[in-house]
Amino acid sequence: MSKVLLIEDEWQLGQIVKDSLEMRGFEMLYAADGKEGLRLYQEHQPDVVVLDIMMPNMDGFTVTTEIRKLDKTTPIIFLTAKSQTTDVVKGFELGGNDYLKKPFSMDELIVRIKALLERFKNAPGAAPAASNDSITIGQYHFNYTKQTLTRNNHTEFLSHREAEILRRLSENLNQVMERKTVLMDLWGDDSFFNARSMDVFITKLRRYLKDDPRVQIVNIRGVGYKLIF
Repeated sequence: MSKVLLIEDEWQLGQIVKDSLEMRGFEMLYAADGKEGLRLYQEHQPDVVVLDIMMPNMDGFTVTTEIRKLDKTTPIIFLTAKSQTTDVVKGFELGGNDYLKKPFSMDELIVRIKALLERFKNAPGAAPAASNDSITIGQYHFNYTKQTLTRNNHTEFLSHREAEILRRLSENLNQVMERKTVLMDLWGDDSFFNARSMDVFITKLRRYLKDDPRVQIVNIRGVGYKLIF
């Protein structure tokens, strides 16, 4: 049974989501503010976190930052009001994995939770054989399973989406990785907002790889990206 931590300050919505997920076989933890949510996370180590951005005592961004200090891989889904969707880019930068706009259907939330759980569960098997150890990218060693990028004695811990994108770039070395394909696989659609979110991850990967000038992620305008070294 998968354990879901829901952090949502709208009590009525929180109870509806909690009851609905319990009826579908999930073990639920519920907190009505960010501070309590972080405490529950630390005590119970859930399989996935679903949280609102705007909350009392500790907002969703702060909760995410604190979680990522302890854990780089547990999936995090943001719940946002329609007017807050531009904030989701910041959420992705902090280590979030997905988002839903309010109001949302329970079926959509469940599909996204299950997709993230399955993706994390199957991630090692989905990676190329070399990822059991590491993939060499110039001076870097990329371990997809552990979601780490190491150069000399420095290790960068990647978010799930960062690792997924870098894996695809590595698999298509010196070839174009199509933008639309990645958006459909990781975000579920190729909307402008999701494309902007993907750009954020590409920018972060470039920053991680900047110490080896031979390694470049090149933008192929209108098509996608290419990893070269």
